[in-house]
Amino acid sequence: AGVKEDSFNVLDLAEYTKNRPWWRKIFAPSSGSSAEKYNVATQLVIGGVTGWCTGFIFQKVGKLAATAVGGGFFLLQIANHTGYIKVDWKLVERDVNKAKQQLKFHSSGNKMSPEVKSRVDEV
Repeated sequence: AGVKEDSFNVLDLAEYTKNRPWWRKIFAPSSGSSAEKYNVATQLVIGGVTGWCTGFIFQKVGKLAATAVGGGFFLLQIANHTGYIKVDWKLVERDVNKAKQQLKFHSSGNKMSPEVKSRVDEV
C-alpha cells in the first residue's frame, strides 16, 4: 500500500506579527479563557470607551425624552388655557372619590401606617 505523505506549511509567528497593524496587536485576543483574552490595559480601554459611548447615548436620549414630556405638558397647558380642552371637574372628583373608596376597601385588611393613611386621604 502506498503511503501518502502529508505536507505541512510552517508559519513564522514573528514575521506574522510584524506584518499585522498596531491595533490588531493590542486588541487581538490570545488563546485561553475569556477573562485571559485581553490584558488589563486593553480591558480598561474597551470598558472606558464603551462606557463613555453608552453614557453619551443615554444622555442624548434622556434629554430628548425630557423635552418631549415637558413639551407635551406645556402644550396641554396652552390648550387648556385657550379653551381647546375642557376639564369636567365633577367627573374628576367623582373618580377620585371612587378610587379613595377602593383604597379604603383594599386597605381595610392590611394595616397602613398613619403617614400612608394621611397621604391617601389627602389624595
